[in-house]
Amino acid sequence: MTDLDQRIASVLREQAEGEIDTARLLRGSRALGRRRQVRRRATAGTALALVGVLGLVGVVRADVGGLAGRMPWTAATPKAAPPPVPTLADGVPGALQRPDLVGTDPQVLHLGVDTTRARYLGWSVHSSNRVESIRFSVGDGHPVLLEVSPVAKSLDDTPIEDFPMQAVSGRLAFDGGVLRVAGTDGLVTSWQPFPGLYARAATLRGDVAALNQVAGLVRWDEARRCAGPVRLTTLPANAAVTGCSVDAAAFPKGLTAQLTVFREPTSTMWMKLVYGAEMGEDTGRASNRDLGGRPGFRYPDGNRLELLGLPKVRLTVDFAWPFPGYGPPGQVNFTEADAATVLAGTQVATDLTRPQTWP
Repeated sequence: MTDLDQRIASVLREQAEGEIDTARLLRGSRALGRRRQVRRRATAGTALALVGVLGLVGVVRADVGGLAGRMPWTAATPKAAPPPVPTLADGVPGALQRPDLVGTDPQVLHLGVDTTRARYLGWSVHSSNRVESIRFSVGDGHPVLLEVSPVAKSLDDTPIEDFPMQAVSGRLAFDGGVLRVAGTDGLVTSWQPFPGLYARAATLRGDVAALNQVAGLVRWDEARRCAGPVRLTTLPANAAVTGCSVDAAAFPKGLTAQLTVFREPTSTMWMKLVYGAEMGEDTGRASNRDLGGRPGFRYPDGNRLELLGLPKVRLTVDFAWPFPGYGPPGQVNFTEADAATVLAGTQVATDLTRPQTWP
């Protein structure tokens, strides 16, 4: 997923409760999207599967639109590498015991998967719309995305990354049926695991029988930390972390983590860490900012600040709404000083390939 794709997805998730002019936003980015789609089609590899749920059955319903691009979580994970696993949150009830807590704490996942039969590829929590998700692979490497919320509308209204909005919006029945994305092998399904919780999953492989491969893998009675290789120790006044996501699909050669910081009523910033084992040491950017005694760089567009000097790591903060004129009424951005506060107090693991060292 490109930076712009990621920021669009984050905006739609984190500001779901705001009055965003999504129609203008989509029109404004349509031309760019078409150019990217051409490039993606020229370079896309095999689309891997995504989706698994407990005992999903049901007929395939009507087609629901085209599929744009490819899923961001299709990267194959080296099986020889010990996979990162979110640590258990001792004393915190799972979704089965307290479905009402799902999505309320951006640092807690109220479910897990059986790691003897599945491999974590990523996880996220977005408290603004109360959605938690886990990406994992099963069988011969089928990637699976599972999203849960105690609010059915949250899943119905939240886009699936790289799926068009119309693929799910207003169409989820939560009855175990399957929606097919027209012109592709993409599938979306939704169901209610137990009273008080709703679930959604999707796949690119189009094999309904594959849904049964992950039956029983979800652990609804456990809670885990939405932890990653980076931790924020300082925040701007009246701001709070509202989102956490980790992408470990390419681990140990690659790793991405993102934290979302929000301040009422409309200010949002995105802290993103990208690690690459083969990433060059010289970024070609000379320090033009001092971040609490650490070298920093403000990008020419004025909306992004980077902490320099981290081996094989790119650590940035986007502190302004990325689409001027398309945001909530009265949009107020964070400032460079706010971003500097966040970066100056950021703690990064000494060895990103050893999850036990993550802060």
